[in-house]
Amino acid sequence: MTSKILSSSIVEGIHVKNDQGENLGKIKDLMIDVQKGEVAYAVLSFGGIMGVGEKYFAVPFEAFYLDPDDEKLVLKVAKEKLERAKGFDKKNWPTHANNDHLRLVYDNYNYEPKLSQNH
Repeated sequence: MTSKILSSSIVEGIHVKNDQGENLGKIKDLMIDVQKGEVAYAVLSFGGIMGVGEKYFAVPFEAFYLDPDDEKLVLKVAKEKLERAKGFDKKNWPTHANNDHLRLVYDNYNYEPKLSQNH
């Protein structure tokens, strides 16, 4: 998997680790900004046992990079930060991704949001 262009079906389900090699979960979905034609953020599942008790987190897609050696995405976040972070339940996804929501997502990981213009 050396390509810099990946299909969403490959990204969905790909395992995520941090720089320390700790497993952080896997990508559950990609949220698309249809006005801009870009990935707004990825949804990362983390924690729990066999899907029970896991939390989902919205993470800017640019916060990840691909490790070509073991075909995992790497997120430069300590496992402890995710354990303390505000996530959401898999049955209670955010109902709308407005600019305020995107600012919170991006600020949590120290990235500048690319906001859509309202029409």
